[in-house]
Amino acid sequence: MSRISEDGYPWDMVFHTRFNAMLRNILPRTVVKWMMELQMNKWFNHENYGLEPQNKYLMKEPVLNDDLPSRLLYGAIKVKPRVKELTETSAIFEDETVEKDIDVIVFATGYTFSFPFLEESLVKVENNMVSLYKHIFPSHLEKSTLACIGLIQPLGSIFPTVELQARWVTRVFKGLCSLPSERTMMADIIKRNEKRIDLFGESQSQILQTNYVDYLDELALEIGAKPAFGALLLTDLKLAVKLYFGPCNSYQYRLVGPGRWEGARGAILTQKQRILKPLKTRTLKVSSHFPVSFLLKILGILAVVVAFFFQLRWY
Repeated sequence: MSRISEDGYPWDMVFHTRFNAMLRNILPRTVVKWMMELQMNKWFNHENYGLEPQNKYLMKEPVLNDDLPSRLLYGAIKVKPRVKELTETSAIFEDETVEKDIDVIVFATGYTFSFPFLEESLVKVENNMVSLYKHIFPSHLEKSTLACIGLIQPLGSIFPTVELQARWVTRVFKGLCSLPSERTMMADIIKRNEKRIDLFGESQSQILQTNYVDYLDELALEIGAKPAFGALLLTDLKLAVKLYFGPCNSYQYRLVGPGRWEGARGAILTQKQRILKPLKTRTLKVSSHFPVSFLLKILGILAVVVAFFFQLRWY
């Protein structure tokens, strides 16, 4: 994927929104997989470049590279099938082609992790997996005095993720938040692992993979920092629209709860302008056409309100 997405904004600003996360959660998996494939092939068709993976219907962490397609197009890089055999100076591939006089081979096999500074009874790693409640807390300890922060691979930025992890951990350590029973934590760990395999597969490189917006909301809920979208629809519609259709980032988790920041609302409403500020080196006459995207957002909000109303009526 290119780092640049719709209208020239960074791809994660467009991809990681609550609206997109909601669609991925409520739509049938086959539809979500189809939409993801369309999105991945929007820039260039992976099949034409020999890059279509066998397990293309699993959600994977995307490779962000603006140079790869052009280098493939003019022949600087060649895509080959799997390596069948290595000799002293050559590689034999599954299609029986041979690459000779090789100087260097780079094995991009990923990483393993361990805790050599801890006793195995505290945090045990088996098959490159470790059982942690919400990817943070060992479930079997008598007291919650140990946490692993950052041992996760979100489909988004790591910094907002570990910040929320740290905010929750410090409140647990101070006794302001409590963890459930060991049985409850183990049930959550098992269920989370089953969902991970369903979404991302059983590859060793996906052991720590997790959704982005869903996980951030999950952590924020633990400390009371998740924004109340339903209430904002009635009290601050402009902010509600930005929260639901705009990029999901750390600002959203500073609106309410512990660590609340007075400037969070203003930062959310002006983040696109601040991203574009360094690019405004040439003054242009602003066009007055009505943006279609704004109309689509309004229609989306109305759909959410209607769904919320019918849900209340159902209960």
